[in-house]
Amino acid sequence: MHKTLVIVLITLILSLALIQSTKAQTSSEMQTFFSKEYAGISVKANATQEAIPDKNLTVNIWTNCTAIGVNVEYLTIRVYGFTYGQEKVEKIDLLATTNVVENKALSFRDTGLYNYSVHVPSDVWDATYAELHLKYSIVDSPFEYNPSFSITIVRNIYYEKLKEDFKNLNNTVVQLNQTFWQSFKMNLTVDSLTYLNRTYWMLQQNYTTLQGSLNELDNTRRTVGILAITTIFFVATTIYLVFRRPKQSW
Repeated sequence: MHKTLVIVLITLILSLALIQSTKAQTSSEMQTFFSKEYAGISVKANATQEAIPDKNLTVNIWTNCTAIGVNVEYLTIRVYGFTYGQEKVEKIDLLATTNVVENKALSFRDTGLYNYSVHVPSDVWDATYAELHLKYSIVDSPFEYNPSFSITIVRNIYYEKLKEDFKNLNNTVVQLNQTFWQSFKMNLTVDSLTYLNRTYWMLQQNYTTLQGSLNELDNTRRTVGILAITTIFFVATTIYLVFRRPKQSW
């Protein structure tokens, strides 16, 4: 019973450790972009899965000697990208033409891991590429290989920002269209805006005409009021003079 429990616990611990190891590998930012077994030597290239302009991407080269009498004349790597995603630009830094291994005799099962950091210019995005140049010999037999392959994707953050701005603008248009429909019972289009603009100017002209008519009516009212006051005053004066006229004596 105790032995069974111990075995179960050990199995659970090993399973948890394996899960954690798998998670750690999955969450790693590095990805293998090139792996090749040549005669007498294996080469693998890993790089950052994704990078951002004006930041760094990491590249590491792993080598393993699988034969006796291997002598590497050179192993170099070059990384390059594209300005605005179109025009090729080579990196004039550590990885422009970096000698990973140079004039070195390798012993059997000799392994090497070489890490490099490359700065990505702010105007470079989309796919980046790497070129390996390998020249070596096994005893007296020469070998030479020059593979090239794509590596890290550089995010086009400017395009991403434009997409986000467009999304926000589109949401604003949708909200405006809803408000427009609630207010005018029509969709927000160029034709509807033209129609409303024309209607506005017609109403504006009508308002101006009515305003002039109101001014004329107001002037008329004032004139009538003055005439009425003048008439009343004239009638009152006439009546007063009639009653104040001296009587004739006979």
